[in-house]
Amino acid sequence: MVTLWHQEANGTFTDITQRAGLSRKGWGMGVAVADFDNDGNLDLYVTGYGGNALYRNKGDCTFEDVTDKAGVRGGGFSTGAAWADYDRDGYVDLFVSRYVHFDMEHSPVPGSGQFCRYKGVAVQCGPWGMVGESDLLFHNRGDGTFEEVSRKAGVADADGYYGLGVGWADYDNDGWPDLFVADDSTPKYLYHNEHNGTFQENGMLLGAALDADGNALGSMGVDLADYNHSGRLSIFVSNFADQPNTLYCNLGAQGFEDVSWSSGLGQASYPLVGWGTGFFDMDNDGWPDLFVANGHVYPQMDEVAGSAAYRQPLLLYRNNRDGTFEEVAAAAGLAALPPQSRRGAAFGDIFNTGNVDVVVANMDGPPTLLVNHNQDGYHRVLFHLVGSKSNRAAIGARVTVRAGALAQFDEVRGGSGYLSQSDLRLHFGLGTATVMDSVQVRWPSGTVENYAHLAGDAIYTMVEGKGVTGTIPLPPPAEVKAVPLPQGQARHHF
Repeated sequence: MVTLWHQEANGTFTDITQRAGLSRKGWGMGVAVADFDNDGNLDLYVTGYGGNALYRNKGDCTFEDVTDKAGVRGGGFSTGAAWADYDRDGYVDLFVSRYVHFDMEHSPVPGSGQFCRYKGVAVQCGPWGMVGESDLLFHNRGDGTFEEVSRKAGVADADGYYGLGVGWADYDNDGWPDLFVADDSTPKYLYHNEHNGTFQENGMLLGAALDADGNALGSMGVDLADYNHSGRLSIFVSNFADQPNTLYCNLGAQGFEDVSWSSGLGQASYPLVGWGTGFFDMDNDGWPDLFVANGHVYPQMDEVAGSAAYRQPLLLYRNNRDGTFEEVAAAAGLAALPPQSRRGAAFGDIFNTGNVDVVVANMDGPPTLLVNHNQDGYHRVLFHLVGSKSNRAAIGARVTVRAGALAQFDEVRGGSGYLSQSDLRLHFGLGTATVMDSVQVRWPSGTVENYAHLAGDAIYTMVEGKGVTGTIPLPPPAEVKAVPLPQGQARHHF
């Protein structure tokens, strides 16, 4: 089951799960948000073991369970989910990754087989030795129902890999959303959108399926960003212990290069188990930084000498602007946070301060809210996009900002990281620039709109075909104040 927290005007949160009608019970895993029926209200899809749930937002902080009516229950051991309008018909479609075939009534006994031991200790079995589940692609018919088309589209996972994190993004800049799937202990998938309702799997061909040594890694979460301002989206993947997290640098026609070690991302991550992750500009300097939540899957590792513990620290990397990163969790104050076994992470400007905050899911405990108190004084901007010809939530829209010598872009994503959903508004740090020379919006429909000389330090609402329809000023860059949280909700400051 899920928990829905409503943000109050004073910055605190109230649990409204029951009142909102999110009543379906089960073993929940992931979440993804979009407006599947284009009624102006954001809807919620929840994955889990034994069946998924689609909640239609009725617009009054209540939801209707339309899972069966829409035909998106799925089943099996569903994990990741992400929305995209892959055929550009104006309605978002839904991809669901699935993990292993698992029978709760006949689960394998820890330590009972070859793949039920780790570092000499009996642990829960899998995923090796277990049968992988196929993946699902639900095509939106536009009438509130969906058709499962994974085989017809070529994304069904015929190899039976162990799917976890998923992300839609236009990695080759052709204007159509492509799909990346992080598979655990098996090669990763990179599906190129063929513009005709089908996909071509290019992960192995382009160098994004394995590491530089040709190994399949235990991949969990995924995010994409133009971290080096090359004009192309590169791919970051969080991995299992004794493996570096992977950064695949997008070289364009040459494919992807594994730069995990040369970028400085592999060293600190090697002993840890990485999960929730995301690129975000933590200091508003215009260069994407990187966050990773970690935690082991085996509590037994606390008793194994030389192994990373079950509860692990966070990783925070500052972009050095030269293709490398520096791990700065301690300098940011995150080392003072007690280690946890963590999973999902979501990113967004929760308090409209102009700084991106992070919410992290912890095993066997409440989530942690990391409030970004950056006071570097750099300028910033957020864009809230509303589609008209495109899907209403503008999933898949790309915004390109040019300010001074720096050009940067990002895309609206309905599901990313490790089974998580981040703020649909796009955030850009502007450094010392107070005005953006140009802003371009490429809508999912293919329509391109251009703006000039927009001021920074604001939240802009842009409607497809209508331009800027609303502007909310942000506080001056250095004025970031603490916000209260109710008792029982953990918070830490950057």
